Amino acid sequence: MITDTHTHLYSDQFKDDRDEMIQRALDAGVSRFFIPAIDSTYNEAMFQLEHDYPKNVFLMMGLHPTSVKDNYKEELQLVKDWIDKRNFYAIGEIGIDLYWDKSFLQQQQDAFKTQIQWAKQKELPIVIHCRDAFDEIFEILEEENDDKLRGIFHCFSGNIEHAQKAISYNMKLGIGGVVTFKNGKIDQFLNQIDLKNIVLETDSPYLAPTPYRGKRNESSYIVNVLEKLVTIYNLSPEEIANITTKNSENVFGI
Repeated sequence: MITDTHTHLYSDQFKDDRDEMIQRALDAGVSRFFIPAIDSTYNEAMFQLEHDYPKNVFLMMGLHPTSVKDNYKEELQLVKDWIDKRNFYAIGEIGIDLYWDKSFLQQQQDAFKTQIQWAKQKELPIVIHCRDAFDEIFEILEEENDDKLRGIFHCFSGNIEHAQKAISYNMKLGIGGVVTFKNGKIDQFLNQIDLKNIVLETDSPYLAPTPYRGKRNESSYIVNVLEKLVTIYNLSPEEIANITTKNSENVFGI
């Protein structure tokens, strides 16, 4: 059993073959899909996915940093309304993204911190989006660090010092297609990170692993990520799948 801890199955990129794409993943042994939120415009599609695949799809709720704009307070209130109304498995994806736009940094910091506090109140994990913002992310994690802080550092692409620091805040490292890239670099030190700190993800439809790099990603391609970890850790595919799925169970509680 393989768990994809981060996949945007509701993406419009899957509108023409969503069911077939999900079936390919199920056929490949991927039986659990954890679905990150972006903003309120995607909620209906997320809930429809959950309705269609109740045994396989597990939803998060949160406000993505690239969706933090002038109306972010309104979007945050919608997040709060939903997490007070029903069950979710994480608050995510949340964080800071300074790659596209630095002008909303202060608002992103506020949204990130607020959602971490909600997660701790609800005893939920967080799923962190970090792009060009390790220092800013770690600064807030340090402020919020306590025994209730836990989660996943999604799409981890930092160095070993970043990895060790993330783990020190009770985060698992979400490893996806980047580990298969020639210039991804994380494959050069990942064997120094205990596998108990690793979960698998695709971030589909983004960041497709080699040999699909540059094409639309999908959850069945997590097998290519798993195969790369087989070579890094010198373990069988079954062992990698079992350990990383158990790690995801420890994070999400199911």
